[in-house]
Amino acid sequence: MEAYVPLVLFGSFFLLVFSGVPIAFSLGVSAILSGMMMMPLEVILAIVSQKMVAGLDSFALLAIPFFILAGVLMNSGGIARRLINFSQLIVGSLPGSLAHVNVMANMLFGSISGSATASAAAVGGTMAPLQKEAGYEPAYSAAVNVTSCITGLLIPPSNVLIIYALTAGGISVATLFMAGYLPGILMGLSLMVVAGVIAKRRNYPTEPKPSLAFALKVTWDAIPSLFLVIIVMGGILGGVFTATEASAIAVVYAFFLSVVVYREVKILDLPKILLNSVVTTSIVMILIAISIGMSWVMTRADIPYMLTDALLAISENPLVILLIINVILLVVGVFMDMTPAVLIFTPIFLPIVKNIGIDPVHFGIMLVANLCIGLCTPPVGSALFIGCTVSGVKLHNVIKPMLPLFVALLFSLGAIIYFPELSLFLPKLFGMY
Repeated sequence: MEAYVPLVLFGSFFLLVFSGVPIAFSLGVSAILSGMMMMPLEVILAIVSQKMVAGLDSFALLAIPFFILAGVLMNSGGIARRLINFSQLIVGSLPGSLAHVNVMANMLFGSISGSATASAAAVGGTMAPLQKEAGYEPAYSAAVNVTSCITGLLIPPSNVLIIYALTAGGISVATLFMAGYLPGILMGLSLMVVAGVIAKRRNYPTEPKPSLAFALKVTWDAIPSLFLVIIVMGGILGGVFTATEASAIAVVYAFFLSVVVYREVKILDLPKILLNSVVTTSIVMILIAISIGMSWVMTRADIPYMLTDALLAISENPLVILLIINVILLVVGVFMDMTPAVLIFTPIFLPIVKNIGIDPVHFGIMLVANLCIGLCTPPVGSALFIGCTVSGVKLHNVIKPMLPLFVALLFSLGAIIYFPELSLFLPKLFGMY
């Protein structure tokens, strides 16, 4: 009976998902059904329940609700507009400047909020009318916004990197944060290169050179927002506080910035902000809990080792195995949201890459970069849907202008896969290895 556990586990999971059952329930049901093939129902229910509770009993997990709350506060606090103005100051002289502004603002806002969808909504909602007024095609503007909002999931702080660290076990969140900088910046720069080529062909305008007084004002307005990154990462690297403590400090600072400094969040707005953050946190936490139960079933059935043997039977070349894994993950990202994908496939693929000598930190950045791309693709691409909504563009109109930008993302992913130092250089530089 145990030989059929992988078939029952994955077969029932994908059958339930494609039948419209929410992913969290699909995970739980498939874990229990496959577990019943190894032990009695009452035993598997007790063990999976215990694993779920024990998995959530983690101090490091507290960082997720705090960073989510900080992101919601910043999304409501006028921070996006100030970062857009600052980005315009930096890249306004480039051809097709508003597209570059969109990319850079998403990199900055995403790195502060840690959310691709929040970045797509906040930055895209502001940039769409500006680009339309300047003569940009709305579908192209939406495509730039959708593909660039995912960069913030690599540039820290990032909830997805925290989830990977907890799922992988024994990996420092601070190390992953540092490892994400260069790959995230590379993805943004590759999009800007493509945007520059398109701007040249279409003769999109550049922004007029700002006056010194305006430049100083814009910089002064943006400094408090940018300072959050310095506080969070500086404190972690300096050993002043942990990543979890940094998340709580981020909430206090975002509250102070939004309510006291910028005054765009009122006290009466706080209940709605707290409710939104609680709902988002609840979704993430139940996914984490149930995925931990499913991971135990997979480990009990030796599924990771079966897959390791299968891949090594194809080739023992690490690059070939990484290519196969990434093709699988690209397909998975099309049909599955990012958080459950990280939770499900980390315990499957991590033993394989460790076996062929791939660094777990490098693999984590590669995994997140790969699954980020799925946020831009239908049918479940949350960034795609939100980007189209705030831009007022139909989804099918965005696909064609997105293709060259999509190629840029794949190019960046290839560089991340085959040049590990892109991920490992900064952690080594700061003595984390």
